Amino acid sequence: MRLERITPGNLEAAIAISVCSDQEDLVEPVVKSLAEAYVHSQYAWPRLILDGEQPVGFVMGFLDIPWGPDDDTDDIRSGIWRLNIAADAQGKGYGRYAVEALCDEIRARGGKRAYVTWEPRPGGPEEFYLKLGFQPTGERSDDQTVGVLEL
Repeated sequence: MRLERITPGNLEAAIAISVCSDQEDLVEPVVKSLAEAYVHSQYAWPRLILDGEQPVGFVMGFLDIPWGPDDDTDDIRSGIWRLNIAADAQGKGYGRYAVEALCDEIRARGGKRAYVTWEPRPGGPEEFYLKLGFQPTGERSDDQTVGVLEL
């Protein structure tokens, strides 16, 4: 398994990643993530998840982003912005691999914590993130639970 930057050569493969139909309301499609990465290029870290040469998912981190109502905050955070694992590739460790690789990147940049948000509902990713060690902070962001993992 490996992560690869999004390039003209793998753009179509990245855009083609689609999650299970019952997860579509939980995570934006890759094409929207790539548009957001373009607009927020100073913070976004989009990567294609590959198993050999087979695209199996997409992860986008946010790195060193001011957290709060304005950009003058001292609360600077990094973490998981999006995680899309292809419907036929779920349950095979690709999500765990992508989260761990993103956490390695955060550590390499001097980060001590990784953050994520999730929709608290049946069928949502809460159990996945809790199994990886994320803990709810008690904060909410856009009606989602904020979780943190100490690195």
